[in-house]
Amino acid sequence: MTKPSPLSHVRNIGIAAHVDAGKTTLTERILFYTGASHKIGEVHDGAAHMDYMAEEQRHGITITSAVTKAPWRGHLLQIVDTPGHVDFTVEVERSMRVLDGAILVLDGVRGVEPQTETVWRQRCRFNLPVLIFVNKMDRPGADFGQALASVRQRLGAEPVPVTLPLAEGPGGRPAVVHLIERRLLGFTGDQGSDLIDEPCPDVIWDQFASQREALLLACAEQDDDLADRVLSGEEPEPAELWAALRRGTLAGTHFPCFGGSALRNLGVQPLLDGVVKLLPAPLDRPPSQALRPDGGTEEVAMDAKGTLVALAFKVQMWEGRRHVFARLYRNHLKPGDKVQFLTADGRILTEQVARIFEVDAGRKTKLDQAQAGEIVLLAGLRHATTGDTLCAPGHLLRLERIEAREPVLGLAIEPTARTEEEKLLEALQKVLEEDPTLRLERDQATSEIILSGAGQIHLEATCEKLARKFGVEVNLKPVKVPYRETIKRPVQGVVYRHKKQSGGRGQFAEVHFDVSPRERGAGYEFENALVGMNVPRNFVPAVEKGLNEALKVGVLAGFPLVDLRVRFYDGKSHEVDSSEMAFKIAASMCLKKGVQEANPTLLEPIMKLEIFVPEDSMGDVMGDLNSRRGRVLGMDTQGRIQVIKAQAPMSEVLKYAIDLNALTAGRGTFKAEFSHYEELPAQLAEKVIAEPKKTE
Repeated sequence: MTKPSPLSHVRNIGIAAHVDAGKTTLTERILFYTGASHKIGEVHDGAAHMDYMAEEQRHGITITSAVTKAPWRGHLLQIVDTPGHVDFTVEVERSMRVLDGAILVLDGVRGVEPQTETVWRQRCRFNLPVLIFVNKMDRPGADFGQALASVRQRLGAEPVPVTLPLAEGPGGRPAVVHLIERRLLGFTGDQGSDLIDEPCPDVIWDQFASQREALLLACAEQDDDLADRVLSGEEPEPAELWAALRRGTLAGTHFPCFGGSALRNLGVQPLLDGVVKLLPAPLDRPPSQALRPDGGTEEVAMDAKGTLVALAFKVQMWEGRRHVFARLYRNHLKPGDKVQFLTADGRILTEQVARIFEVDAGRKTKLDQAQAGEIVLLAGLRHATTGDTLCAPGHLLRLERIEAREPVLGLAIEPTARTEEEKLLEALQKVLEEDPTLRLERDQATSEIILSGAGQIHLEATCEKLARKFGVEVNLKPVKVPYRETIKRPVQGVVYRHKKQSGGRGQFAEVHFDVSPRERGAGYEFENALVGMNVPRNFVPAVEKGLNEALKVGVLAGFPLVDLRVRFYDGKSHEVDSSEMAFKIAASMCLKKGVQEANPTLLEPIMKLEIFVPEDSMGDVMGDLNSRRGRVLGMDTQGRIQVIKAQAPMSEVLKYAIDLNALTAGRGTFKAEFSHYEELPAQLAEKVIAEPKKTE
């Protein structure tokens, strides 16, 4: 594909939306109308050009951001199609980090939806200029005005109408009215590729007088002279309106809105014109701030000269090999060039770029060179990862890192074949390089391998990838709750004698313990209080070993024992029959006896929660927390979001991400971390104790 040389003719844009708003369908039309693709791939057929992964085709949603390029009116559009499902929000975030503008797609029936709000917050974080495409305007119940009203109400933004859909234009065909050009655009021919461009008849134009007025006033805010002429009733030239609206778009004060239906091939071409005329070129974006090794800062502007600066924003295994997506900000990069970067843990590494590729969804093409402003795929970098700043050796800088979100759902993962655990762990390490939102750990209490991610679909798609890419079939199951056992009262004088005669040398050991509870979280303590020589001191380590083994398996349901003290104060031995093994067994059995007498009880883990919800969901979330035996510790406000600080038992929030999503229509998020252990209520303890017996 021919690349225009000047950066002024490049547009790096992302397409983002709530799931099922028609984002990928819009991208497919863009590729077709620009000539980048010779046919339209439909999402519902599993044939979308941009959803090239098997998991995407199976689920019918975008899972990973896909990069492509398309020409339009002498410009090069570098397009990133991002996921819309909440589980893959990090893909949107790291894409936004390297883009210059975005198209936000709305469902014309539903308007702003939960994930739309999330995308908007990400856009705000990176100060990205945005065009809004109100899609599905062919659907019953679609309302362009209501969609724009939802932008004002839920996003706090000022939408500016540019094109409005018309159900029946001349000849009964669908069309759009262009409020800047005062034209009526119809779409015919091969899948809407032919435009019928004609002056808008007065009878139709008059229907949109209020929207035209809104457009004029928005443009007037950017130009005093234009404002005076608009107020005097003068009709501005389209070029003046484009220029004024562009200033408002780049400033982030106005958000041009286009209407249509991607599936019905309606209104996409004028949107592309809007991308070229309204969204910024790389040179139009403000410089990025970079940190120098000496602690100072440096501005990094988009520049074909200067020392190399690029940002690695994504790692992807491609044909079994590790590749890195990067956006170049300064200078150029060639195969064979060395790059230097500072890792997250402070190490300085130098690596060599082996190959550079231009990417078109699932296909890649070798490049001789990459220029500032481009998004490319790099091969040969073994250690560079998401968020690393690639620099010329000796000229280290660090751009703001891309921080991964904390996972919200953890499930136990195991290979279907027990012999493949090592293979599974190796494959997971490679998957974790690609996806920084995944976490992998082994629960020391349950020995389970826990895979944590952004949600159920995220984890399921990961498992499908493990099977497809690495040949490892796995099962996912709920995590075991790591309950603990302890005692509620002290007991003194617990005695156990281990005596066994089997002909020849026997076994003999007797131990005397005091067993008492400790404060919650204090752990286990052993006290050697022996006096006299009833027990030789060389058997004390064996007693300790027996106790440590007994602590691993409690008397109620086999969970570890915690928060107790054992005082070893006396015992008896035999000159011939006593041994380390005998004292080890005696200590273990004596502790079990003492715990049974000391009113044993179960403890459950309590999690600390931070829950972020819209105000209108507060009542539902609070009520749900109460039903989960949760305690609200406090509340705070962050912009339009309410923050609930609470505690709840781990058993009640294992799948809280799914339930919170349902309670808040996908608008709520949360963070969770372990806090402490508390006694489990008796009626619930009975169920936990009875559970192992069901499987016997």
